[in-house]
Amino acid sequence: MTSSTPHLAPVSPMDEFNQTLVNNVHPPDWENPSPPDCYDLVVIGAGTAGLVAAKGAAGLGIGLKVAMIERHLMGGDCLNVGCVPSKSIIRSSRVVGEMQEAEQFGVTSPDSVNVNFPAVMQRMRRVRSQISPVDSAVSAQKAGVDVFLGEGSFTGKNSLTVEGKTLRFKKAVIATGARAVRPRIDGIENVGFLTNETVFNLEKLPPRFAVIGGGPIGCELAQAFHRLGSEVTVFERNNHLLSREDADAADIIQKKFIKEGINLVLNCSLTRMEPAPDGKRVVFERNGKEEVIEVCEILVGAGRAPNVERLNLEAAGVDYDPRRGVEVDDHLQTSNSHIYAAGDICMNWKFTHAADAAARIVLKNALFSPFGLFKAKLSDLVMPWATYTDPEIAHVGMYEQDAQTKGIDVNTIKIPFHDVDRAIADGEEEGFVKILHERSSDKILGATIVASHAGDMISEITTAIVGGLGLSQLSSVIHPYPTQADAIKKAADAYRRTLLTDRTKLLLGILTKFS
Repeated sequence: MTSSTPHLAPVSPMDEFNQTLVNNVHPPDWENPSPPDCYDLVVIGAGTAGLVAAKGAAGLGIGLKVAMIERHLMGGDCLNVGCVPSKSIIRSSRVVGEMQEAEQFGVTSPDSVNVNFPAVMQRMRRVRSQISPVDSAVSAQKAGVDVFLGEGSFTGKNSLTVEGKTLRFKKAVIATGARAVRPRIDGIENVGFLTNETVFNLEKLPPRFAVIGGGPIGCELAQAFHRLGSEVTVFERNNHLLSREDADAADIIQKKFIKEGINLVLNCSLTRMEPAPDGKRVVFERNGKEEVIEVCEILVGAGRAPNVERLNLEAAGVDYDPRRGVEVDDHLQTSNSHIYAAGDICMNWKFTHAADAAARIVLKNALFSPFGLFKAKLSDLVMPWATYTDPEIAHVGMYEQDAQTKGIDVNTIKIPFHDVDRAIADGEEEGFVKILHERSSDKILGATIVASHAGDMISEITTAIVGGLGLSQLSSVIHPYPTQADAIKKAADAYRRTLLTDRTKLLLGILTKFS
């Protein structure tokens, strides 16, 4: 599928799986419906935030008239060029990682692991097409949503057009998401580069692969492609990978990358890109010296830009910034009181689950807060996130520097996995569970986990924070033995032991005499 609209990458190759994908999320023969006089809710963008808002409103069964507009692929980044394809490839790369470590488990591994890269990518396309019916145009239509495929543009404070049709609305939601930033590096447009929107179209493994940016996206794909057989170089302007993460956690990932043979170019400044006989030449400065590395492909994973263009937001009276996106208050309401926004278009949290949670806030505030009463707040959310390297990093709540900035006196409990029986048995002793709590109480302020499945483990602590459960309650939670999640209980037990002061020990001694 091709498009003349800027920033919309085509789906390629058009095999049976991608054909199924396109037939689901942007059917070529789709006919837009005839709009009624006025919709209760119009949603622009059919990514996670848009789908949750539109299908959520229509699915209430109270007769709301709901429309959704999508110019490209329903499902947004997550389904098409984000979570689903990346995690599918990461899963294949983890198999390679396990085979390379087989000797430590008493299993003889082959001299070399042969990766069938086209088969890896085909599996990714199959998985994506298998999941796509959930986000399809037909699925939304069956939920009671009028689906319009085309580019929406505001014509007034309560109206917009799409494919020549005018849609009037009582309330609207802008959920058009964000796209990969195109870096300002001399020559990069001429030599060509990949982003998360195009890297999953690859059919051949790049022998030499440059990754610009040592953030979550860059690290995830750098490790995956290295394990699949590419010679990977990561360029990062800071002196460490994952510079926004917990320093101890980021250090584990950086050491793992070095151990696996990923080339890290840190504290560098990219100067220019040039064509080379066998690929592309990356010219950079490090320690005051100019250096050159030749690669076959370049992946840019250095930031996101909001999709605010071509919406004609001025006509709707919606304030926005080209870099930050649509401006919203804590209720996700824009400068036009009839219009809300959710997801990557307006939030710093650029995660699928954050977009989902924000869409639920928008539904409540836009449709079920009469006279502006009982509105939900974005700032009330407790937001976890994960970076899916191997091992994974997961975090929720505050970091230590956040607490210090707010003047909160804190204590940190850290349980290394070399003290956790299951992690020892799994050969995964390099991680840890770190929990931050108020020094004067057991109130949990935040946590970081580094583990093979840290993204799954963090939910227990997120639940505790949301439910107001402190470390004392977590200490009483029974965990199956042996699991790596037992590290969470060990952290809670460590807190309980701090309560054993000389005074409490004296009291306990007295109690035993009368028991």
